[in-house]
Amino acid sequence: MQKLYGDDPPEQEFSEYAKRVSSVMEELWHRCLCVGADVILDFGFWSRGERDRIRTTIIEIGADFKLYRLTCSDNVAWERIQARNAALDSSLYIAENTFSVLKARFQPLDDDEARIEVPQNFQLNGISAQNSVA
Repeated sequence: MQKLYGDDPPEQEFSEYAKRVSSVMEELWHRCLCVGADVILDFGFWSRGERDRIRTTIIEIGADFKLYRLTCSDNVAWERIQARNAALDSSLYIAENTFSVLKARFQPLDDDEARIEVPQNFQLNGISAQNSVA
């Protein structure tokens, strides 16, 4: 997104830009699954409809899927975003208002959506997920 549309795309264009990027990404991961490669999709799954559509697509291809849910408080999420914004890694800039707008659009997982819960104190290679920058 950042490479195509800059560090902080205008709010009125963001939705269309996100759809374009998602479309390109979907073509790529779809082809990877079709040839038997493992794929990790890490783009939020913001709505039940989106999660259902992706699950259906994966099943139709004949692949297996696992959904992992990672959670943290809004304060921790905002701290991580601020750290990412300050880093020199060319990440998409997320303003505080954008964070609030996007968070309001998120639909939490329903009870019937099978998933693996990742505990907040999860550690990978000695690094705590709670303290890492997402």
